[in-house]
Amino acid sequence: MDLSPGERPDLWSGTMAWTVHDSGWQPWRLPPEEQPLAYAPSLYKSAAAAAGVRFGASIQARAIEIEIIGTGDEVGPIDVLVDGRLAARQPPGPDGLRIELPSQQVRVEVWLPHRGSVAFRSIRAAEVTSIAPLAATKRWVAYGSSITQCAASNGPSQTWPALVSRALGWKLTCMGFSGECQLDPVVSRAIAHLAPEIVTLCLGINVYRHNSFSVRSWRGQVAELIRRIREARETTAIVVGSPIFCPAHEATPNDAGMTLADYREHLHQVAHDFRDRGDHRVHVLDGRLLLGPDDAHLLHDGVHPNHDGYRLMAGRMAQYLETTGIADVGPLGTSAAGL
Repeated sequence: MDLSPGERPDLWSGTMAWTVHDSGWQPWRLPPEEQPLAYAPSLYKSAAAAAGVRFGASIQARAIEIEIIGTGDEVGPIDVLVDGRLAARQPPGPDGLRIELPSQQVRVEVWLPHRGSVAFRSIRAAEVTSIAPLAATKRWVAYGSSITQCAASNGPSQTWPALVSRALGWKLTCMGFSGECQLDPVVSRAIAHLAPEIVTLCLGINVYRHNSFSVRSWRGQVAELIRRIREARETTAIVVGSPIFCPAHEATPNDAGMTLADYREHLHQVAHDFRDRGDHRVHVLDGRLLLGPDDAHLLHDGVHPNHDGYRLMAGRMAQYLETTGIADVGPLGTSAAGL
């Protein structure tokens, strides 16, 4: 049975679109048709990486067969999970991958590589008795930088957004763009189009390192992103997250005259301003609560967490979402917590 995005799109998530070329299916985490007017080729190069893109089904079959090839440098592995356990981790390649399945109904997830570009050739199931999409309680968009894309994680099912979505049963769209979290209008339009129940933002580190916004422009850009999301869906829970701890940049001004601590403080101010104006579905998350000064040894290069750092972030993010009641926001905008 052919389970490709063209035949069974209901079994795939994490993309805005798929395109087809000679090598196979290309997943896109931003709308490909908007690329000409985005004026951001490096952003779209990152959007072609398949971070968070996955196949998921409740299936009874003899085996799953997968063929995915890498089309770029430093391509990550494919993760196959059966009933939540890692059954295979393998680099993409022409030899393909076959996973024998138990005789009973099982939950199968295939997470595509979270770094590098891939072309998805095929996925097939042998001797299928039954198959259905996996249930997801909520739609979640995680927007951020390489710290959200998580290239240093050992596998695509173990990035912090993947771990949180697996723990909470959410349908993830990962908009972690390495070096490219610059509040581009095409991203805010894409998030608004998806109109998810929950959006988490991790903003500031790329802006700091690229000197993108000054004290004059930063807060207005953040406010506009929040407003775009809110106008698309008035009940969306929006978590405005600031950068995790980064020792080299906390007190060092960039060429725009701002330290990382400045960007963090101003970001928190914008989120509090929305709350003061009555939007209590906007939440403030200090990124140092996910990874702070005491965790600096988990930064493998002084900026990016290592694999263990991402696991720590995932646990703390899931706890934050649960203790604040955000995880209780029901589908289609209902709320068990009265947010």
